[in-house]
Formats: sequence, C-alpha cells, structure tokens
Amino acid sequence: MRTAAAALALWALVHTLRSGVAQPGVALAFGALIAVGELARQRPAGARRAPGERDRAPLAAAGALAYALLGEVAGAPATHGPAQTVVVVGVAGLVGLAPRPDRGPAADRLARHLLTCGSAAICVQPLYAAGPLASWAGRGHVPLLVLLGLLALTALGDAALTAASARARTGRPYGALLRREVRASGGIGAAIGATGVVLAPATAVAGLWALPVFSLPLLLTQCALRRFAAARATRRQTVASLARATEIAGYTPPGHVRRVAALSRAVGGELGLGEPELELLEDAALMHDIGQLSLVDPVPSGATAPLPPAEQRRIALLGGAVVRQTGVPAEVAVIVERQADPYRDQPVTARIVRTVNAYDEWAGQAAGAGGAPWALERLRLAGGRDFEPDVVEALARVLARGGRTG
Repeated sequence: MRTAAAALALWALVHTLRSGVAQPGVALAFGALIAVGELARQRPAGARRAPGERDRAPLAAAGALAYALLGEVAGAPATHGPAQTVVVVGVAGLVGLAPRPDRGPAADRLARHLLTCGSAAICVQPLYAAGPLASWAGRGHVPLLVLLGLLALTALGDAALTAASARARTGRPYGALLRREVRASGGIGAAIGATGVVLAPATAVAGLWALPVFSLPLLLTQCALRRFAAARATRRQTVASLARATEIAGYTPPGHVRRVAALSRAVGGELGLGEPELELLEDAALMHDIGQLSLVDPVPSGATAPLPPAEQRRIALLGGAVVRQTGVPAEVAVIVERQADPYRDQPVTARIVRTVNAYDEWAGQAAGAGGAPWALERLRLAGGRDFEPDVVEALARVLARGGRTG
C-alpha cells in the first residue's frame, strides 16, 4: 500500500511541477486545514495508542476529501485537478506526521488518504472539467447524489485498504477484517464523510470562509474524542494496576493476566467481535483472577482450572464483586462472574476468558517447549464438554500466527 501511494505521489508531484500550482491560495487554505487536523491528532507526550484504537484524524480526512471533490470556489471553477489534490494532501499530511513519535500507523493512514482521495479526485475532477456536474446543478439533487455515491465508494475503498494492511500484518482472514472495518466506518466515519461532502459545495458558494465555519464542529468533536481517549487510557491504567495486584500478592504467576488479556482479545477478534466488545473482553481478562485476593489460602500456582466447579464459581463471584467497585462497565463484572459457569450458559466473552485462562495455566504447568501444543490438545479433548469448540479452534488459529492480534 505504501509503495502504491508513493508511486501515485511521485507521479502527482512531477505532473504538478510541470504544469504549475493552480489557485495557490486555495491549495494553501486546504493544505493548512489538513495539517491542522493532523496536528490536532497528536497525543500528549508519553501517551500510547491503546490496542484496537483507531488512528483517525477526522478534520484532516474531511479536508482532504473536500479538496478532492471541490469543483468551484466562490462561483469560479476550481482548476487544481487530481495530481495537485494528491500533492496537497501528501505535503499537508507530512507536515502533521513530522512531530509524531509513532509514525508507522500515521504513515499507513497517510498512504490510505493519498490513494482514496486520489481515486476520488480522478473520478470527479474530469466531470467538472467536462461540464456534466455544472450542467446538472439546476436539476434537483443529481450532483449531491453523485457526491454521496462517490463518498460511499471512497469509504469502501478505505475499508478495503485498511483490511488489506491488517491482513498483511496479522494473517487473519481478509473477509472478517473487511467486515470489521466496514462496521467501524459508522459514527465518526460518517461525520468525516458528511463534512467533506458539505465543505465542497459550501466552498463553491461561500468561498474559503466556508472552511473554518463548516470544519469547526468536526474540530470540536475531534478535541472531545481526544479527551475521551485520555479518560479511557486512565481507566485502562487503573484496570492494569488492579490486575497486577494478584501477581504482586503472589496469587498468580508473573505475566499470567497480561497473556490471558492479549490472547483473549486476539481470539475475540478472530471470532468477529466488534471493538466495544473487545474492550470489555480485555478488561475482564485482565481482572479475571482478582477474586483470588479474597482467599485466605492462595490456590497453588494460581491455577483455577483444576478446582472443583463450585470453588471456581465462588472465586468468580468474589471477583465480580470486586470489579463492580472499580467503576468499570457492569458488563466487565458479568464476564468475570460467569467465566466459571457451564460454557453453554455463558456469553461468548466469558467462554473466551475461560478457554484462554485454562490454556495459559496448562501451558505453564507443562515443562519444556511441548507445553503449548499439549495444552491446546487438552482443550480440544475437553471441547464440547467444558469448552466451546469454536473458541478453542479460534485460539488455535491465533497461536498458529504467533498470537498476533488484528
């Protein structure tokens, strides 16, 4: 994807240098809007992207899309063309990318923006140049329908590129990744598309004054999302600290809860769970053993899988009671409480935690490199009785990829 985006950017740069920059004031205004959107995406120093968090710059994406769809500026025809669109989006994106410490995800997003905005500009700019869109302006909603249709294709193309990148990184099935990305296109994705589609005709009527007026709501939304992400990061740090309490107190082996959380999230993604469910699943997996803190005598090695079902349920209920006092969503406590129930009575998230926890405990008990295959085979033999077979096979696929998540 990066190679294709680099080739497109090189062609656009050469073409623009030969023909010259058309309407430089307009190009500078849209470039500044995109750069501001990228810079507003920056995280505070030391903050890291949470697992599964979307690397979005809504204002930058909307500005890039609007420039690709732009046909007029205050009644005068826009003459920038597809090549200049790619150059402006690329240069502004690089300005916003320069101060970022985590350039990998941002570079992938910039590559997608170049490809999707370049494709949108190649589709719509010739129509402006040839005159069909201008001649349709007085015929009801035809131009708007054209822009909306192009927006849908652009969103689908961006989802396809994102899924392809995740496929290359994780090895997960492309179909499942594409469905996840299409579902994730709602919400803020719809706001990005709507702002981009509105900005283009608004600039055609009101000129460049439309940029600050119509982009301000999305900028405020972006700032609100950043504050929400910071609050969520604080909550996740609290959950992680509570999860480590069982290790510090010696109730569970070092690293057990983190391994269970990472594998549970990967298995949940393999089974097609959405991002909200994955977050709840990961929090529950981090705190799945917290009920052991209420025990007078620690369980040997923290292994709850060999315990009698009644004792497992008692520890799970104790853990759920603790989780309910932490301020996390109630669904997390439900997962913790029900992880010891018969799997047919459990929600899929509790089935995942139950299976992954047993796998990690058994793999840790077996000596040597054969512990992991032995634990997986033991899960398969118990499948249909104690563990959901589909969850066990999803775990096997994740382990075959080295435990990588999507």
